[in-house]
Amino acid sequence: MKDSYAMVSLVRLCRLLGATRQAYYQHFWQMEATGIEESLVLEKVRSIRKCHRAMGGRKLYEMLHPFLLEHQIKMGRDALFDLLSSNGLLVKRRRRAYITTFSSHWLRKWPNQIRTMEVARINQLWVSDITYWKVGERYLYVSLVTDAYSRKVVGYHLADTLESVETIKALEMALARLPISLEHPLWHHSDRGVQYCCGNYVKLLQDRGIGISMTENGDPLENAIAERINGILKHEYLNQYRINNITDARECLRSSVELYNNERPHFSIGLLTPELVHSQELNVERLWKNYYTKNTKIVNPLQDNEKTVNQYQD
Repeated sequence: MKDSYAMVSLVRLCRLLGATRQAYYQHFWQMEATGIEESLVLEKVRSIRKCHRAMGGRKLYEMLHPFLLEHQIKMGRDALFDLLSSNGLLVKRRRRAYITTFSSHWLRKWPNQIRTMEVARINQLWVSDITYWKVGERYLYVSLVTDAYSRKVVGYHLADTLESVETIKALEMALARLPISLEHPLWHHSDRGVQYCCGNYVKLLQDRGIGISMTENGDPLENAIAERINGILKHEYLNQYRINNITDARECLRSSVELYNNERPHFSIGLLTPELVHSQELNVERLWKNYYTKNTKIVNPLQDNEKTVNQYQD
């Protein structure tokens, strides 16, 4: 306003507006301070996004909390969302998922043994799944084994085929990190795909005394945790890279799993990281809410099957 009425003194303008000169200057000082604070927050957000390129606003806010306290910046979650929106930093929600399961085979299919299981510790339940990753004009396949309690990925492998021998490598990694003797039973849960029903995979589990459980009706919610972790790694990390060969893709998977395990907070484990919960065996409880769900149509580009799934946010 002062620029619009350059010939009018500041004292006269303040009198006309019923304000003091002190209030006038405080207003501009506050605007300048707010601009500096927002610039600091945006710089920190961009720093986090260098590694976690698709991390959503709610988790960003939790990761920013120590930074805000350190710099004495008062900013609520809604204010952060507004700041992200005005700077084009909100993440678009994904709409589709794909099926990589072939369960029409003659191999033995094991019953679902975990319907009523209450997971209360690490190494009580492992969940496994396979997802595709499109790299250039080809598809690669990511096999994961995840601890259901801590949400830590304990085994992973990437291959250019869906052969069982490739999926087994993810299980072998998980078993190599498992203590030789366990105080409590451990269960392995997966879909009914041929990779998990094959003799070599089943034998590895049975040799270590691990119980076997599988989905029964094809509903992705029967293996929701595994599906969700696959989705996080794929959409928040792997799809952010431009990869030309499988060697680079494997390195990207390794670094993505490290970032996910060690840095990404989870709502379902109290906004802690999977590695922290797993290594310290912290007590956590189910904290996610079902109203953060959405039904969506999915089509497998390899099988042309359409299915409706429930997408969890975590």
